[in-house]
Amino acid sequence: MCSTLTHTDPCGNCGKAKTLQMSSNNDQVFIPMSRRNTNDLSRMTSNNLKTFTEVAVLSFHNICYRVKVKSGFLLGRKTVEKEILTDINGIMRPGLNAILGPTGGGKSSLLDILAARKDPNGLSGDVLINGAPRPANFKCNSGYVVQDDVVMGTLTVRENLQFSAALRLPTTMTSHEKNERIDKVIQQLGLDKVADSKVGTQFIRGVSGGERKRTSIGMELITDPAILFLDEPTTGLDSSTANAVLLLLKRMSEQGRTIIFSIHQPRYSIFKLFDSLTLLASGRLMFHGPAQEALGYFASVGYHCEPYNNPADFFLDVINGDSSAVILNREDQEGEVKETEEPSKRESPLIEKIAESYGNSDFCRKTKDELDRLVKGHKRKSSTFKEITYATSFCHQLRSGVLFFLTTNQCFSSVSAVELFVVEKKLFIHEYISGYYRVSSYFFGKLLSDLLPMRILPSIIFTCIIYFLLGLKPVVEAFFIMMFTLMMVAYSASSMALAIAAGQSVVSIATLLMTISFVFMMIFSGLLVNLRTVGPWLSWLQYLSIPRYGYAALQHNEFLGQNFCPGVNVTANNTCSYAICTGEEFLLNQGIDLSQWGLWKNHVALACMIVIFLTIAYLKLLFLKKYS
Repeated sequence: MCSTLTHTDPCGNCGKAKTLQMSSNNDQVFIPMSRRNTNDLSRMTSNNLKTFTEVAVLSFHNICYRVKVKSGFLLGRKTVEKEILTDINGIMRPGLNAILGPTGGGKSSLLDILAARKDPNGLSGDVLINGAPRPANFKCNSGYVVQDDVVMGTLTVRENLQFSAALRLPTTMTSHEKNERIDKVIQQLGLDKVADSKVGTQFIRGVSGGERKRTSIGMELITDPAILFLDEPTTGLDSSTANAVLLLLKRMSEQGRTIIFSIHQPRYSIFKLFDSLTLLASGRLMFHGPAQEALGYFASVGYHCEPYNNPADFFLDVINGDSSAVILNREDQEGEVKETEEPSKRESPLIEKIAESYGNSDFCRKTKDELDRLVKGHKRKSSTFKEITYATSFCHQLRSGVLFFLTTNQCFSSVSAVELFVVEKKLFIHEYISGYYRVSSYFFGKLLSDLLPMRILPSIIFTCIIYFLLGLKPVVEAFFIMMFTLMMVAYSASSMALAIAAGQSVVSIATLLMTISFVFMMIFSGLLVNLRTVGPWLSWLQYLSIPRYGYAALQHNEFLGQNFCPGVNVTANNTCSYAICTGEEFLLNQGIDLSQWGLWKNHVALACMIVIFLTIAYLKLLFLKKYS
């Protein structure tokens, strides 16, 4: 017969009470509290979040993981195997599935194994989705939020989501559908107010830590994955923000999403949100089952949680052998534990004892029975995940960036032109003084015999190989325009090299000046920074950038007329939305004129730069001090 008592919230300030059921043997079992939505940052309803018609149940069977480590010093070093995880079994269903344990207990390793992000060497066991093996593209169709929030700080929240949508959503989706998906994720995550704010870097002030974390989650939610993995989602956040993030995840899980995350030491308000709890220590499984039944299980094996103690802290104390927080049931002990023993000396045997107790428990037997039924009852392949490897093609992922590197490659390969005048400076002065030739004869002779053939042949060969290898626009005109553009970039860069090198006596100094100049030109070329966003006081530098003209010409040549979303046409006024779908929209977003003059004005600018730089080089040779 069970009696009921009222037990105040351990945090002491929530003003609500929860109910504990006390059985005749004083076992403590948590009964879930009513869940209250107290944070508008995590607002979600069934209307704005997809409810999965087929849930994804992830199961793991006999997971063992070993790594090879080196021990000893120098010649005496030996390679030994270290066991990270030992015989781990469990089931992760739709809901919040927490992996809890002390530092070094194997939480992150297990999470990475479940997410197919671990080196398979040394790994044994099976991870199944709905009773079937994970598809080869599981990493692409599931979401994984890393601990350190790897997002582009120089982009806005919306632009980061655009980047994820452009590369991870299929090209069959229309521009309108992608826009809706981005807006939906922004609304779900409560990022409306900061959608157009930069995320921030160490040099740029950006959004808050919680908003940055939600942006990371949003980039994974773009694909609407059935399973979402998170590595320490509360790391670096204050307690209130961490609670808001977990409330957000909770409401997402209530719509049928399987959320699996590792966590170190959550506060009580976070712990009570967990549906499933997996306790790990030293790679051993201490408990796996419903989170609200964990206290009752530990009480049944002799470990009672003190009143007002945080259950998560209590579990860690038990595992670490902290006698101040653990009341040992000595009747269940094989031998008496001395109170004067240090916790470190009892830690390993204690972990083995708890792991053994779990292995003999009803929880473990029930889990293994369910795993067996799951495998036998689901022989079909999981249909939750699509069979594509990547949502976009190789060229879609590569095209814009490769055009930038084609132009910069031509620039840096032209640095060798600095040797043309520097190496022969003494010889030129001697022969000029001796009356061998005029300065103009020497200058144009060098251009015709060295500069022209040395720059034109590599450009032609380079284009013939790269153009078809990258699968660029299959149009004859576009092929020759690209070849001509690369030749003009190479001549412009070489002319600049001659202008800098003329009169110099040391090759290394001329090369250094060239490299520094090209680095600044790269910044204002149009890829690393959108030139439309640069302030007027600094934007004039773009007109001195050789790569900028070549990159703009190549973009105009390649993207004009392209449609990356089949079935979507360019609008009448060529206006661009924030979800780029056509080549015209992309060019307008980059500030590139769509007319033919928008293409050829770049070549005219390069030709003018060639003339200017060659004129400077000739004048420097003409007025070079030739007499001692």
